[in-house]
Amino acid sequence: MFSPEPAGFLLVALLVGLYVRAVRILGRRGYRVPRGQQVAWYVGVGLIALGLLGPLDALADSLLTAHMAQHLVIADLAAPFLLAGMRTPVLFFILPRPLLVKLARRRRLRTAFRFVRRPLVALPIFVVILYTWHLAFAFQAALEHGWVHALQHESFVIGGVLVWWPAIEPTRRPMPGELWKAGYILGARTLSMFLAMAFIVSRHPAYSWYADRGRTHGLTPLSDQQIAGGLMLSVDIIVMMAALTFFFWRAAAEADRRVRAERAAPVAG
Repeated sequence: MFSPEPAGFLLVALLVGLYVRAVRILGRRGYRVPRGQQVAWYVGVGLIALGLLGPLDALADSLLTAHMAQHLVIADLAAPFLLAGMRTPVLFFILPRPLLVKLARRRRLRTAFRFVRRPLVALPIFVVILYTWHLAFAFQAALEHGWVHALQHESFVIGGVLVWWPAIEPTRRPMPGELWKAGYILGARTLSMFLAMAFIVSRHPAYSWYADRGRTHGLTPLSDQQIAGGLMLSVDIIVMMAALTFFFWRAAAEADRRVRAERAAPVAG
């Protein structure tokens, strides 16, 4: 069962079109975007399509588990792939030149963006977005009003992009593998895990929207909520382990390259 939302189709088509255009422009200038980088972008777009156009969207009104999975897919999982896919020089060609020039001329906007993507700024913004939208009044409003729901999704995606930006660093072609990034992502996911645990240990449904639906798809409102929390917790753990493995591997690889370069330097001289 799929939910063909026009806005979702438009977003996915726009993301694909902008990327294809950027890759072609760079190709004409003699730069071939690495295949792995392109795959990363399309994986991210595919995750957004899965969350917005697939069965999760159709089930989100009746199952908190599906709604939670939708948020995890379009924000927590899609964001790092999109950032890896738009790594420079693609980043500077992803938008049409007139729009890019107009944005570049706005000094205050550039300054604000540099500020919010700092690790110690991006992380609190991510946490505020995450916790605020899961408060009962905000979550309930998103379920009752389509435009609020759209704003919620946009906020989660923005929060996901901001919190991953310092770790992925799309403005730098080779991503440095500093070990602090592993701790940074670990801290972000730990803060998310507290919210997941609240859903798991709660003895009462957090949202009346789902509580009023009684037994849906064989689940009670409370069991549905606990499964949603367990899903959130599982994704946090998976992301933490993946980030730790990746950044330790990157750091070790860079250390090996430096050692080989130092050993080769006297020979070259």
